[in-house]
Amino acid sequence: MKLNYLAVLCAVTLLTVACAKEVNSNQPNVQAEQSANPVATSLAQTPTQSGTFQAAEHPTKGMVRLVTENGKRYVELDEAFKTDNGPDLFVILHRSEKPPTYGIKEKDYVSISRLQKVSGTQRYAIPAGVNVADFGSVAIWCRQFNATFGFAPLGS
Repeated sequence: MKLNYLAVLCAVTLLTVACAKEVNSNQPNVQAEQSANPVATSLAQTPTQSGTFQAAEHPTKGMVRLVTENGKRYVELDEAFKTDNGPDLFVILHRSEKPPTYGIKEKDYVSISRLQKVSGTQRYAIPAGVNVADFGSVAIWCRQFNATFGFAPLGS
């Protein structure tokens, strides 16, 4: 009986430790609401800005749009989006239209979310407190090496 109790206790402990999420960053990561259905078409969807990705440290291509849908704002990457794999990739809004390739400063960007995948259609919620007018580009950024993989200057 004690052996069964010990086995169950070990299994629960192992599952608890294995499912724990580790986050270590100097800047708090703004957790973005991620849609289960990336980029669902809606009549209430209004594009506000868009841009085409350019390579920085790594080849990056495709288009990005900032859209408003039912009062919420989103960053949408299109089906042509593609970048290289990296260890710690994030979608960020950067104040400059052309962020530096390496060594971006904390005050110059806001982290939207961890990149879901390195290619294809994706959608990320922009937190309510973020004023998108303060930012000139969307970038794919490697937090671990502080390197910009690619960026898309935002236009109207």
